[in-house]
Amino acid sequence: MDRYVIKNGKRLRYGYTTGSCATAASKAAAMMLLEGKAIEKVKIDTPKGWELDLKVHDISIDATGASCSIIKDGGDDPDATNGLKIYSQVSWRNDGEIHIDGGIGVGRITKGGLPVPVGSAAINPVPRQMIEREVRSVIGEGRGVDIKIYVPRGEEVGAKTFNPRLGIVGGISILGTSGIVEPMSEEAFKESLSIELSMLRNEGVEKLVMVPGNYGRDLARDHFRIDEKHLFKISNFVGFMLDEALAKGIKKILIIGHMGKIVKVAGGIFHTHSKIADGRLEILTAYLGLMGASREDLKKIMESNTTEEAIQSIKEFGYDDVFLTLAEKISEKCRQRTYHKVEIGTVVFSMEEGVLGVCPIGEELLEEFKNE
Repeated sequence: MDRYVIKNGKRLRYGYTTGSCATAASKAAAMMLLEGKAIEKVKIDTPKGWELDLKVHDISIDATGASCSIIKDGGDDPDATNGLKIYSQVSWRNDGEIHIDGGIGVGRITKGGLPVPVGSAAINPVPRQMIEREVRSVIGEGRGVDIKIYVPRGEEVGAKTFNPRLGIVGGISILGTSGIVEPMSEEAFKESLSIELSMLRNEGVEKLVMVPGNYGRDLARDHFRIDEKHLFKISNFVGFMLDEALAKGIKKILIIGHMGKIVKVAGGIFHTHSKIADGRLEILTAYLGLMGASREDLKKIMESNTTEEAIQSIKEFGYDDVFLTLAEKISEKCRQRTYHKVEIGTVVFSMEEGVLGVCPIGEELLEEFKNE
C-alpha cells in the first residue's frame, strides 16, 4: 500500500486489515465466478474512505465456484497476521441471500460477550458488511452466493494472539473497523498526538472530548451530536494525554470510552493496552464487592470471557449503579493525575447496551459540548 505518514521524523507506511483482505478476495472470487475468467487485481472501498487496489493470488475457477487469496499487509505496523494469505471461496446458491462463513484457519466463537454469536466464525460485523456490500455490487440483486473465508496458516498464527483467551479457537479473527492499518510505533504515535494537541491549542482550543478509539468517536458524534472539531483520539495513552493536556493548558476534558478499556483507569491504569495491564474484571469485581454483591455473583464476573459478558451479568444482578460509580471514579483518578487543574468528566458505554454511566461533571460537559 503506497500511503505513508510521518511520525517522529520517520516515514511509516499504512497497511490493510484482514477484513479488507477477506473483502477483496470475496469480491475477486465473485467476479471470476460471474465472468468465468481470472483477474489480476481487485478494487474495494474501505470504511476509512480509501480505495484499495489489491493483487489477486492463488486463483481457482471450476464449475462449482471460484476462489483466490489476498496477502495481508500490515504496513510498518506488522502483527502476527502480517503476510498471511486470506482466501475466499464463492459459489452460487439457489436463493438471493449472501451467506458468509469461516473455514480452516478462521477462529470459532466459543464464549459469549463478543460482537458475533457463539458458534459463529470470528468474522467481525464491519468486515461482514464490507464483504456483503462489495459482493452484492458484483452479482447484483436476485442472486445468492455462499462465501467461505479461510486461512491455511490461521490456526498456527491464531494461537499466538489473544484469541485463545477470548474463547476464539481454531484460527485468527477477521477484523478491522476502518479497513486500514495505521502505523503504530508507540513513541512516534505519542509524539504525533502531542503535536496535534499543540496545533489545537494554537487555534485557541481549551476543551476536548477524548476518545480511545473509533467506537467512542462514533458515539460522541452520532449519539451525542458533538462537533468533530472537539474530538481527539488518544488510543491507549490516557495518562500521557492527560499530562500533555495539563502542560498545554487544556481546561476541560470529557472522556468517552468503552467500559472494556476505560474501566482500567478506575484502577489507576493509565496505559490501557492489554500488554501493559489488564485488570478489567478485577476492577469490576472489586467495585461490585463494595456494593455488596454475593460471592457467587463476584465469581461469575471474574470468570466472564469479556467485559461485554460481565456487563450483561451485572445488569441481571441488578447492580447497574456500579457503572455510574465507575464513571465517577475514572473522572476522580484523571483529576488527581492533573492535580485538579483540569475539569474532567466521563461517559462509559458498551457495544450492546450503549451508554452505561455518566458522572455529574460528564453530564455538565455533555450539555456544554452539545450546545456549541
